[in-house]
Amino acid sequence: MGKRKKSSRKPQGKKKADPLPTVFTCLFCNHEKSVTVVMEKKLGFGNLECKVCGQRFQCGINYLSAPVDVYSEWIDAADAVAKDEKAGSGSASGTAHRSGSKQTAAGRYDDDEDDRRYEGEGIVGDDEED
Repeated sequence: MGKRKKSSRKPQGKKKADPLPTVFTCLFCNHEKSVTVVMEKKLGFGNLECKVCGQRFQCGINYLSAPVDVYSEWIDAADAVAKDEKAGSGSASGTAHRSGSKQTAAGRYDDDEDDRRYEGEGIVGDDEED
């Protein structure tokens, strides 16, 4: 009898995981590969800087953090600032314009409950008994 095929195979090494990127696209100038992230793990912060427009960001990190985490925190912080600016500047004129076109949830459901009940053959209401 011959050998089994399994025993004649050479052992395969572990697959190497691709490293996470440290260079990203800038949110403000949209240049690809212009944002670099430097991790200072001993000091506990990550620095992000765009080579083109000079935009900078710094946030706290821990031993599990990666450059992608610093970049995602930068995106979240930029979105929060944009949302605050939009809410602060457009609140007076924006809400007056919208109030006529859309109803609030409370306004839609202020009607009597009786209007929303189903009626017909075979449907028995909650307060009715057979």
